[in-house]
Amino acid sequence: MNVTLTYHPTAKQKLFHESTADEVLYGGAAGGGKSYAICWDAFIRCMKYKGTKAYLFRRTFPELEQTLIAKMLEIVPGTLGRYVGDKHEMRFVNGSVAKFCYCNNEGTDLMQYQGAEIDWLYFDELTHFSQHMYEFIRTRLRTEKSKGITPCCRCASNPGGPGHGWVKQMFVDATGIGKRESIREVKDERTGKKERRTIAYIPATVYDNPYINSSYIFELQQKPKALREALLYGKWDAFEGQAFPEFVNDPEHYVDGVHTHVIAPFEIPLNWPRYVSFDHGYSRPFSFGVWAVDPEGRVYRYKELYGCVAGEANVGIKVTPGEIGRMLAGLMEPEYREGIHAYGIADPAIWDQSRGPSVEEQIRSAYSGVTFRKGDNTRIAGKMQMHERLKFGEDGKPMMYVFSTCDAFIRTVPALCYDAHNVEDIDTSGEDHVYDETRYFLMSRPIAPREREKPKRRVYDPLS
Repeated sequence: MNVTLTYHPTAKQKLFHESTADEVLYGGAAGGGKSYAICWDAFIRCMKYKGTKAYLFRRTFPELEQTLIAKMLEIVPGTLGRYVGDKHEMRFVNGSVAKFCYCNNEGTDLMQYQGAEIDWLYFDELTHFSQHMYEFIRTRLRTEKSKGITPCCRCASNPGGPGHGWVKQMFVDATGIGKRESIREVKDERTGKKERRTIAYIPATVYDNPYINSSYIFELQQKPKALREALLYGKWDAFEGQAFPEFVNDPEHYVDGVHTHVIAPFEIPLNWPRYVSFDHGYSRPFSFGVWAVDPEGRVYRYKELYGCVAGEANVGIKVTPGEIGRMLAGLMEPEYREGIHAYGIADPAIWDQSRGPSVEEQIRSAYSGVTFRKGDNTRIAGKMQMHERLKFGEDGKPMMYVFSTCDAFIRTVPALCYDAHNVEDIDTSGEDHVYDETRYFLMSRPIAPREREKPKRRVYDPLS
């Protein structure tokens, strides 16, 4: 049987197919041929290695129908494979199978893949998935030795979505935006054995795809700035739906603090009031922010304590409130030595006593150096306070600064996006713990709306 396949991959798609890394992310911008590359990659691997299974994921089944299933039907000749609709799978003539899967939650949807054995794993629009979903499904990536293959994971995505932060950290930041491969170490919880996995990121934009017509590029160029930079150039620091696009991290202005919210650390004057904000978590991270307030009412986040598993976004370290209290004591030891008292503001939920001693009581029993009071948990008002604090004044300075050492704030807050069902609020499925405790603190010191920085008016000088 002679079958002619017509596929001329772009240079970036070719890199995607040829990569030997264990985990690869492709794309970053619209029009780079991401879904097309995923389908061709799965098709090629399934045909090359008989009897293998490819699992292709989107967040919802309608998305599968509109993208991966439609594209696979387009590229696979009827002589090589047939689509079985009730099973949502493409069955190839050599016994290989491509299964089209969705996972819309971390409960029943995720558990249905608990017994799966996956040879080739694909995620389209990876930022729509949580890291827990990705890591759990990836544990099903296993094969029989007799097949003589090395299982791999291949993904594609644009910036944005609830998983933006962890995807950016794992694939984009860790590889220097695709300049090198990254290595991460994972541990088998049952055997204790450690393995090293290689990670690659292949950035591709519409300009890397010669098959895209100019009208599509023109349409992308007309989008609002944040959307344009994400979809046209694949920039991960600006994306559609970003909750705080005004946040600026400019190392060139760390010293003068002009037009940046992140600044270089300095010694806080002893007479500036201090505050500690707290958001509790166990399976999700807990977060402490330590703040100082200058005579003008400007606030400075000068240190923090974030209870997150290293390298795993939005995964808590699972310690008791008493242990958290002892960690807080270590965080505030410098202030204690100087005789500085800090005021505490926390989520009202930590005073709940319905299941025994409250979280607040347990923390206070371990460390009484900070007395917490209930924060104002009004979500939209708190979000507006964040926006007000981030505004740059006429002098180019905001009313909130963050020390460059506060990694958790700098990593998670810019990655927050809006809730698709409540467009005025933050998507709470994202890593919002630093934001929440920041919100409690800002609501304890609300400021009135102020004018944004205005461009200076040019005065006509007839002698110039």
